[in-house]
Amino acid sequence: MADVYDRWHLSRPPADAEPCEAHSTKTATVYPSGDHGVGKRWQVRYRDLTGKQCKENFEKRTAADSRAAKVKAELDGGTFVNRELGKQKFRAVAERWRETAVHRERTETNVERALRLHIYPTFGNRQIGSIQRADGQKWIKERSAVIAPSTFATPWNVCTSILKMAHQEGIIPKYPWEGLKPPEVFYPEIHPLDPEAVKALIATASPRYRALVRQAASTGLRQGELFGLEDAEPGDTVTVQQQLVGPDKGVPYLGEPKTKQSYRTVPQGRTVVDEIERHRNEFPPKVVHIEDRTNPRKPVRRHARLLYTSESGGAIRRGSWAKLWARNVKRANAYLAKSGSKVRVPEGTTLHDLRHFYASVLIKNGATPKQVQMRLGHAKPSITLNVYTHLWEAEADRTADMMEAVLSDVP
Repeated sequence: MADVYDRWHLSRPPADAEPCEAHSTKTATVYPSGDHGVGKRWQVRYRDLTGKQCKENFEKRTAADSRAAKVKAELDGGTFVNRELGKQKFRAVAERWRETAVHRERTETNVERALRLHIYPTFGNRQIGSIQRADGQKWIKERSAVIAPSTFATPWNVCTSILKMAHQEGIIPKYPWEGLKPPEVFYPEIHPLDPEAVKALIATASPRYRALVRQAASTGLRQGELFGLEDAEPGDTVTVQQQLVGPDKGVPYLGEPKTKQSYRTVPQGRTVVDEIERHRNEFPPKVVHIEDRTNPRKPVRRHARLLYTSESGGAIRRGSWAKLWARNVKRANAYLAKSGSKVRVPEGTTLHDLRHFYASVLIKNGATPKQVQMRLGHAKPSITLNVYTHLWEAEADRTADMMEAVLSDVP
């Protein structure tokens, strides 16, 4: 129930009360209250869904009646939202969301950066209840002009998650950006390295890292997964249980693989096993005292015998590896040129391109999207398809040959 009261006049005047000369009429006599002439005259009173008493003041009776009717309908329908809650600053609600959301450590870093650089400058000091659909459209347009769609994905997901939480908690009456979509992420076509280029990268890698490069090309493991491998007797499979995380600032540590699907076992050939065995004999794995955060709730420092280490015997750092890899690419191109090959390792090639090469070989030899997803440890098949669809399409001309092989002998 929502009722309208006249703040300026008494609803139960005492017997000796003097009539209000300003507002009494021929048909109705009213008596001034202590608030007469102070503030807005008409007040809507009601109890919200939690039973808390609420009051809202209005200048005109018509506005108060309209609000009372709306409140009654929302209370009856269970959709009522207290306007005062919507006056909270977006930043305050966002920080509460960040404190309760469960993220991996690197994801937390990305969330903090998204809020600081892309969300708070626009919405941080806004009342969360004032954010409308048009604000979302304007923000999408403004951010799309300065960052790529793939970069915008994190700010978008963070901001929409905060607004949806606000709606679910009854802070705002509805999620205001229903139907809005961020710019579609464009996945550029992957052009896998030529097998000759991959062979050159392996052949010219420094002896300490030749097995690492060979294993990268033969298993499709991510860089962090390779750096985080612990020593074990090499076999016909390699199991991914952790990765070496190299933060932008700070000391590397062992962490969880990128996704749940990244926990996997990948087959590897005999020549890879032989190369790893050579590596173990020539560069015996070193024990590294490192923080292990594979169980985020119980991080520990422990001794890990890493299969691949730096020349100083420590965990491989991303910055150091980038310099080593750049020299490797130069040596590979010199090797190719000397052999008379026209193939070259493209500028900007990284260790991750060996992962693309691995995927391309699987696809060329008939692997399904699900198989490639499982081998690469992608979170879902759609990611695999987004990146590699064009490689499957390149094999489409074989479909006619497949049908001919089955039906060519029809009488």
